[in-house]
Amino acid sequence: MHKLLIFSDEKLLRCALTHRSYVHENPGEGEHNERLEFLGDALLTFLSGEYLYRLHPEKGEDELTRRRSALVDEKQLAKFAIEINLNSKMRLGKGAIRDGGYQNPNLLSSTFEAVIGAYYLDNNSNIEAVRAIVEPLFDSVPEQIVVIRSSVDSKNRFQEWVQRNVTPNPPIYETVQIGGLSHAPEFLAKVFVDKKEYGEGKGRNKKDAEKAAAEDALAKLKKHSL
Repeated sequence: MHKLLIFSDEKLLRCALTHRSYVHENPGEGEHNERLEFLGDALLTFLSGEYLYRLHPEKGEDELTRRRSALVDEKQLAKFAIEINLNSKMRLGKGAIRDGGYQNPNLLSSTFEAVIGAYYLDNNSNIEAVRAIVEPLFDSVPEQIVVIRSSVDSKNRFQEWVQRNVTPNPPIYETVQIGGLSHAPEFLAKVFVDKKEYGEGKGRNKKDAEKAAAEDALAKLKKHSL
């Protein structure tokens, strides 16, 4: 068993593995993992940023930001989840399982984030314990993969265009859930620059919706040769 799945508080781990679709079908199971997912996302953002800052002293802010996005994007976190066998341990509702939830990158990456958040709490909020777990995972990602992914990140490319042509302030994304099932929600994102809307997009999670909005904005800029 991977060290990330060894907990003193088994209830905390069980919560991290519990998707809201499971709670919906089993109301007595208590809390689902979305709050832990929020915490884990924040921890991974910080730790991946610090990791890359140390690893690449020659890189500037824009390049580091792109690489961080690639290192902790949905696709990569889903791979980490499978590496530590989270796909066989997720607690999903029957509908989510029927729809292929154990192979769903969105559910896998979200559960990984939740487990990271739970592991942090289980270790008395000691970020060093989390760092010891995630840095070997970061090390396992070939640099070429990170470079390829970072070169095509739509949010970063749009932000670079905005800061080069409009304002030093980054774009603002407003994202809301517009429908879908409990295990497969749909989100709509709109991106604004100085309160002006530049694009919108839909996705199975907030990150995908925001990327789609950035892609829409870039497509409109290309159409108008800006």
